This record gives sequence, C-alpha cells and structure tokens, in this order.
Amino acid sequence: MKLLGSLTCPFVRKVRVVMAEKKLDYELLLEDVWADDTIVQQYNPLGKIPCLIMDDYGSLFDSRVIVEYLDTLSPVSRLIPQSGRERATTKAWEAVADGLMDAAESIHVELTQRPTARQCSDWTNRQKNKILAALKHMEAELSSTQPYCTGNNLSLADLAVGCALAYLDLRFPDLDWRSECEKLAGLLTKLESRPSFQATTLDELTAN
Repeated sequence: MKLLGSLTCPFVRKVRVVMAEKKLDYELLLEDVWADDTIVQQYNPLGKIPCLIMDDYGSLFDSRVIVEYLDTLSPVSRLIPQSGRERATTKAWEAVADGLMDAAESIHVELTQRPTARQCSDWTNRQKNKILAALKHMEAELSSTQPYCTGNNLSLADLAVGCALAYLDLRFPDLDWRSECEKLAGLLTKLESRPSFQATTLDELTAN
C-alpha cells in the first residue's frame, strides 16, 4: 500500500498512527496538494490527503474511511468495536477530534495561504471557538477513573484525540489548552510514549 500525504497534516498522521498500531507495511509518498504538479487528484477527485493507494490500484480517501478499512486488515490491536453503542461512542470521539483538526487546519490555511487583506477575522474566530468547544467537550467526557477515552482499552478514539491535541501544539504553541484540560493533557502524555506516536513525532513534522 502507498499513502499519499504530508508530514504536517493531522489526518495523515492519524492514518500513520493506526498503521503503526496495526503493524501494517506501507510506503509514504509525500504530496503537496497546493503544488501545480500534485498527483493526488488522480486518486482522490476532491484533491485531498490522506489518500490510500491499495495494491490492486484502487484508492480510498478521507481518513475516517481509511482507518475503518485498515482496522479490518489485521486482528492485531483492534481499534474500532464491531457494532453497537461502543462503536458509535468510538466514532463520536473520532468525529469531535476530526472536527477540531479541521478547524485548526482551516485557521492555518487562512493565515498562511490567503493574503492578509483578504483574511476574515470573524471566520477565523468561529473556527477558534470550535476548537475551544471541542476541547471543553472532550475534557468533560473523559473519565478520571478510566485510562482511555472509551474505557480500559486503547481505541481509535484515543489515537484521533491524540493527533488533534498534538496538532494544536504544532500550529498554536501559545494556546494554553492544558491549563483547562488536565485529563486530556494526561492522555496525550500517555499516548506520546507509544511507538506509534514516537514514529510520527512533532519534531519530524516541524522539520518538513
């Protein structure tokens, strides 16, 4: 398998972390979707990363679709419950984390890709409010008596939340989210000790 992505995209990192947890082999192809010679639209009509190119030359896109598929490829470290409320809860955590990442990415693109005179502060503030609301929600939902988002076992919920929080640190280092979210801070510290997170560290991301 080949994964089209960038080292700074949190959605790509989520896929890479899942692949590491599942012990799946793949080739990472770095792709700049803003470049004139980007090839991503050959595999994803929306022109977005991550995009997974499978060995049969088919492709999957959208990180949520990709990680759902990856979790079926190996019985190692099942990350998504098969059915029922546990599955819905796990996917709901992923949805909130993805929403936070989307808002953070949107702000970054607005501030770095759009000329200053055309930037919309009202729109940017709306994205910031989404980030703050997502943090407040996740902190309230995270139990102080259980080690992970959905209970005693690591799941996709934790990996998505960890990638979202780490992306905030990368793009908005002055955002002091830890002071209001002690449980989330503890979760991120725990996740960053895992090989899957260490293999996709923020030092690596910052260098690219």
